Amino acid sequence: MNILLTPAEMARADALAGNVEALMEAAGRAVARAMMRRYRPCRTLVLAGPGNNGGDGLVAARYLAGAGWPVQIRRLAEARLADVQHAQLVVDSLFGAGLSRDVTGHAAALLAAAKRIVAVDVPSGLDGGTGQVRGFTPQAELTITFFRKKPGHLLYPGRALCGELVLCPIGMPEAVLGAINPQTWENTPALFSLPRRTATGHKYSAGDVTVLAGNLPGAARLACAAARRAGAGMVTLAAQTPMVLPEAGLILRSAPLETLLQDERRQTWVAGPGLGVDEAGTALATLLAAGGRKIVADADALTACAGAPARLRGVSVITPHVGEFTRVFGPIGTDKLAAARRAAAQCGAVVVLKGPDSIIAAPDGRAAINSNAPPHLATGGTGDVLAGLIAALLAQGMDPFAAACAGAWLHGAAGQKAGPGLLAEDLPPLLPHLMAQLP
Repeated sequence: MNILLTPAEMARADALAGNVEALMEAAGRAVARAMMRRYRPCRTLVLAGPGNNGGDGLVAARYLAGAGWPVQIRRLAEARLADVQHAQLVVDSLFGAGLSRDVTGHAAALLAAAKRIVAVDVPSGLDGGTGQVRGFTPQAELTITFFRKKPGHLLYPGRALCGELVLCPIGMPEAVLGAINPQTWENTPALFSLPRRTATGHKYSAGDVTVLAGNLPGAARLACAAARRAGAGMVTLAAQTPMVLPEAGLILRSAPLETLLQDERRQTWVAGPGLGVDEAGTALATLLAAGGRKIVADADALTACAGAPARLRGVSVITPHVGEFTRVFGPIGTDKLAAARRAAAQCGAVVVLKGPDSIIAAPDGRAAINSNAPPHLATGGTGDVLAGLIAALLAQGMDPFAAACAGAWLHGAAGQKAGPGLLAEDLPPLLPHLMAQLP
């Protein structure tokens, strides 16, 4: 159920399934049932558009009326502001997720006048593929969608505008997914299996992670802490400047990078956090020239590649925030999902475009949207934790896309468990328990 369908893919699913009337009946019934579970009967106005979305609303009105609700139906052309203002609850079934034009004028005025809105599929004006607003989109209290969620349900601002999101089955045959071959998912543990140690394993078989540190070693220490807690057998902090070890068990090496690369056990590296832009650029080039290494590039290593994504070829995973992404790949534009996919194809690495709706995109076109990150993760150092976490999973044998998906999900889950006021250093100790709970 974590598959996401774009509006075009959902339209194809409808066409493949056939029997449009039966699907519309099931969708309208699902809307009415969801409303009746959440609201008491009240003056309800159904705003019905010209397409299937409007048809769903008409069916919902019939079921609500049959249950004793006082319901009025208004087509767009005949609806008046007074109708909306009189209603205690408005069912927005004007336009669905595949809207091809902006919502303006009369439609926008009607929706803006509503006190409380229940949206069918998406609030009108919300692009189901990008989560962006087309003209005007009202704030819904409840959104009922069908068969599979759409990217716009999870991407901001769409996620917030949907209010409570309810996904309802409507009898659509699952077989249509095979014909569509969707390549977008909501990021959940269904997308990955965590590595498990064997009874005869040893520390090096659990993976060796080396984190490069610069003159500001705090970021690298956070990455190291996450890598250790996420199961890496050996973690080394590689620093050219003297420093006090932050914890027992962490190895500190001051040898030149070229010397460290001679140790074939050092197959996984984190480059960038707190390293300094010039040093990060040189170190990244050296790591890539060595060949065959798994590399997580973050922070200064990304800034060192500003305007030159080809310099990242050979990196396994990059973890930019929006500013770093823009410096390397250019403006994101209105389609964040498409931008992340293009970037992954350009640099050949899995891209984790960080944010409240982080996108994990692979060079082959697969993509996942992470939806479990709480707002309090937006604090200094949490990105360094994510880089170390992903590196540990890579070191233990996960492929880059699975490691990035698992890292992003565990990062969000740890943020939820830590709660408001979390510090970046609160996250690593929470990882072992969260990992142990997953199958």
